[in-house]
Amino acid sequence: MATNKTIKTALISVFHKDGLEDLLAELHKNGVEFLSTGGTQAFITSLGYPCKKVEDLTSYPSILGGRVKTLHPKDFGGILGRRALESDQPEMSHYEIPEIDLVVVDLYPFEDTVASTTDESAIIEKIDIGGISLIRAAAKNFEDVVIVPSKAEYAPLTDIIRAQGATTTKEQRRWFAERAFATSSHYDTAIHQWFEN
Repeated sequence: MATNKTIKTALISVFHKDGLEDLLAELHKNGVEFLSTGGTQAFITSLGYPCKKVEDLTSYPSILGGRVKTLHPKDFGGILGRRALESDQPEMSHYEIPEIDLVVVDLYPFEDTVASTTDESAIIEKIDIGGISLIRAAAKNFEDVVIVPSKAEYAPLTDIIRAQGATTTKEQRRWFAERAFATSSHYDTAIHQWFEN
């Protein structure tokens, strides 16, 4: 089984867009298709890159005030589907689930919100659900998927693509997965501490 994997489709959903331009440029140069939501999708198209809307894939709009955007089997199936497992492939085909090879997420700024306000409802709205779920799913399936869990990892992936094209090694994907679980652990700890205090 080949351990090097080529990125063909990227799901990008970020809060902070600063620093994303270089990564998008390198991905586009290498023929990677973009899939995105809301403000991120508008940002990507404003740079002149084609970008499909997640809602066109799922047939569901962003609902409940934006609380539910990416939480859908077509998104998560595309991330969690195991490329080498024969039983996964017919299901992905039957349910028209595309393979998603890269997930780029930057979570809602929970800690910054806690530092800037005591408004409980505003703080609770900055508890990211879809983003943290995407991070965990992509990290779990690092055999096939690259996860960029915060803007701190934009540059490392950009450097990899400049050096070797839109192909990653298993060791590189595992490193991004480690960063992803560090990100989710820190994030959940901050939320827990806020509730505890």
